[in-house]
Amino acid sequence: MPRQTRRRSYDQYCAAARALDAVGDRWTLLVVRELLAGPRRYTDLHADLPGVSTDVLASRLKDMERDGLATRRKLPPPSAATVYELTVRGRQLLPVLTALAGWGAPELAERRPTDAVRAHWFAIPLVRALAGPGDRSGVVEVRLDEGVFHVRLGGGGPDYGDGPATRPDACLTLDADTCVALGRGELTLADGVRTGQITVEGDTAFLGVMSTSVPSGGTGSAGGG
Repeated sequence: MPRQTRRRSYDQYCAAARALDAVGDRWTLLVVRELLAGPRRYTDLHADLPGVSTDVLASRLKDMERDGLATRRKLPPPSAATVYELTVRGRQLLPVLTALAGWGAPELAERRPTDAVRAHWFAIPLVRALAGPGDRSGVVEVRLDEGVFHVRLGGGGPDYGDGPATRPDACLTLDADTCVALGRGELTLADGVRTGQITVEGDTAFLGVMSTSVPSGGTGSAGGG
């Protein structure tokens, strides 16, 4: 019988310690962050986790499969690509990432020259900011200079995803600093629209703001498929 490598553990009968046994290794929660956006290929994960080695990423994905946090499946033809996706238990880490992002938000006061950035990294705090105090439901496409992502309010699938939405109910155009301010609660959506820091298009009534789109301008990637 082949010898099994003993899993590293804090060996403490404590819920927090047990959780850290599964997700406390470097890069694991950032892999979760990427997979919360939906199924991803290994190459996509590696591209959006700058700094991780191929060996470490492969090891983390293997650990996540072992711990029941992620699964691997092959897409049907013509793609036939293999993707990783979170299990139900893995998706239950969204509130953990949301709380962690809220706690770490003050550290975004200044962007370091060495900082990598991807547009969808702003999604987790923004989901909470756009959800607001009411029961909002809809798909919002968010356009930054750094890229485009979308968030889904009110359930019904992944809470956010990289790239344009297929049929967004509303589109927001803003810069990264404004997005950070929204996520940190330093700016409301209504105030951002009123001051011109945020442009909104589409059916924005569910967000509690009026559209500021220019009818003749077009929206590019906002169209549905």
